[in-house]
Order: sequence, then structure tokens, then C-alpha cells
Amino acid sequence: MSFWKQLASALVVLAVAAGLWVKFYPGSNEVLARWGLDWAVAAVPGGAPAAAPAAAPGAGGGGFGQPALVIASQIETGTINDRLVAIGSGRALNSVSVTPFSSGRLTEFLVESGSQVQAGDVIARLDSEVEEIAVERARIALQDAEARLERVRNLRASNTATAVQVTDAERDVSNAKLELQNAEVTLKRRTITAPISGTVGILPVSAGNYVTTQTVIATIEDRSHLVVDFWVPERFAGMISVGQTVTATSLARAGETYEGTITALDNRIDPASRTLHVQARLPNDNDRLAAGMSFEVTMRFPGESYPSVDPLAIQWSTDGAYIWVLDDERKARRVNVRVVQRNTDSVLISGDIGDAERVVTQGIHAVREGAVVRVVGDPQESRPQASLSVSHS
Repeated sequence: MSFWKQLASALVVLAVAAGLWVKFYPGSNEVLARWGLDWAVAAVPGGAPAAAPAAAPGAGGGGFGQPALVIASQIETGTINDRLVAIGSGRALNSVSVTPFSSGRLTEFLVESGSQVQAGDVIARLDSEVEEIAVERARIALQDAEARLERVRNLRASNTATAVQVTDAERDVSNAKLELQNAEVTLKRRTITAPISGTVGILPVSAGNYVTTQTVIATIEDRSHLVVDFWVPERFAGMISVGQTVTATSLARAGETYEGTITALDNRIDPASRTLHVQARLPNDNDRLAAGMSFEVTMRFPGESYPSVDPLAIQWSTDGAYIWVLDDERKARRVNVRVVQRNTDSVLISGDIGDAERVVTQGIHAVREGAVVRVVGDPQESRPQASLSVSHS
């Protein structure tokens, strides 16, 4: 085969391939329009024809001189960062592990597990015979010192005793009083009292056990309020302040919600988890909530609003994402956008959409900048609607 025949065959193959590409490749007419080759679309049988000479200025490639037929949807408004949900753990407002001031043997318990006590109530006693004897000895010593002071003062009145002797006797009385106070404090500490008001937990020891200053004999918790510890992502750190309202739902008590307030914020973001430690306080007037329960904490914020469009409206080019918006006269305008958030049924975007209320979702391949289009189901469309074969670019 001669060179010219081979060249002719190659040109024929290229022409057929180009025609098939123009006819079947979605968005081919848009590419050709960008290259200034709109005439190639009309030259291909079955391809999307260019606007006929009689078509109105700005008309799209709808065929037979008519505007392009498209499907459009409303541009809604979506809000992000307006709601925070976190899982937290509750603990008592105050919790104290009671330990004795001194070692000894427990002689009796005056409370049981689950008892309600007030601050200062006696909950247990240690053996105290030795301490009682020390108190009596100190009391006798004080009485003796006071009697000796009285005698010295009488002698001083008759100039038989000196002022120094009176001073020494007074000092002995003061020391005796201090010894008595010390003995009484030691005896008092053999009686164990509740440091706070609250509920007594399970008693780890019983009467008759020998305990030391390190032995926990009871745990008392004040559950008039519950403190919930939870952690929030750092993007919410600047939105939270002490005093804000939170809504907490107990995972153990489905359907019950409790209103509380933020009481404390940590002073730093955890660099490992990128979260902020927050504490909220919940009322527990009926004592329905127990320490250790888990809660779903919800907070509301103003949030950030963005245009929300159908995912089918998002198109991509070398410049990034873009959409086709329609004005009141159904003229199309291409707008470059930035995808802010993808959801299952919508995409939040950021871009200069102006006052546009609709976006093209199907039939995008036939849309041109500034061209008037026909919208399926548009009440303003008086012409009979043709069936639409849609291709996505």
C-alpha cells in the first residue's frame, strides 16, 4: 500500500474517532466551545446541534433552534457547626473517702450503706479507753495548777511570795489547760464524723477491724448535683464559655433530659486528642442520677450558613468545582465554588452565587454561559416539554 493510501486511511480513522467522541462523550461540546470549534458539534449527525441562526441571542444548544432543556433544583441554605454532641461521664459534686485520724480498733458503726448523713454526724467510733484516761489526768493536773496559783497569789498579797513565783504559777496553769485541750482533741478524734453531707457508700470494713490512718472506712458522696466531664473538638473551643446552657441525656434513662450549665473549662487544648476538657453541672434534686453514669451532652451554637445544592449540581474542571446557576430569566451563569461539606443528600458550597435561587442538576452538557435554558416543570415554560436524555459531565 502506497504512502498516500496509508495517510488517507489514517485520516479517515481519525475523523470517525473524532465524530464518535463528539457524539457520545458527555461534555464534548463544552470542550469544543472552549476551543472555538462549536461548528464541529453540528457537523456530526446525532450530535448536540449548535444554535440555529434564528435562535434568540444567548440561546443554548437545545436543538432545532430552541434553548437547552435542563432540570434545576432550588438552592437551599445549610448550617454547620451549630450543634455539638459529646459523650461525658458524671461524678458527684463532692466525694470524700473517710479515714481515721489515728490507728485503733473499730468498736461500732453508726451508719449503713446508703444512709444519708449530714456534715458532723458520727459514723463510727474507735476504742478510746487510753484517751479517756489521758483526759482525766490532764484535768486533775489543771486543777492542781489552779490551786497552786491561788495559794501563790494569797502569799503574794501578804508579801510572802514574789512576783516571779506568781508568774510561774500562772504559766503552769496555762500549760495544764493546753494539755487538757490536747487530750480532749485526741479523745474526740477517736469518734469519726462525716466531713460533708451526702450518701454513704458500701462500707469496706466492719466493727472489730483494726484500722490505721490510711484505711478508708467509708465513702460519702454529695449527689445534690452531678458534674459531667466531657471533651469537645478544638473548633468549638472559642464558642464555649462558663455559664452556657447544656442539655444532657442519660444513656441509662432514655428519654430523660436534664438542663445544666458549664462550670469550668480547661486552660489548654490536649495536643494528643485536639480536644478541650469541659465540665458541666446538672441538678439532681430527686437523686435519680448516680455518679459514674454516662451522658450525651448537647450544645447549640449560631453556626455558619452556606448555600446548599444537590450533589448532581457539582461539576469539576481543571480550575476546581463549579456549578451552573439560573437567574429569574433562566439565563445560565457558571460559578466557581468551594466544597465546604458533603452530606448524603446535599453539598454545602462557598462561592459568588449572587441572588440566584436555582442550580442546574441535569442537562448540564448543553448549558452555555449567558444562554437561556428551558427548565423541566417550570411554570413559566409554555412550550411542550420534550423527553430529556441526560448525561453527566
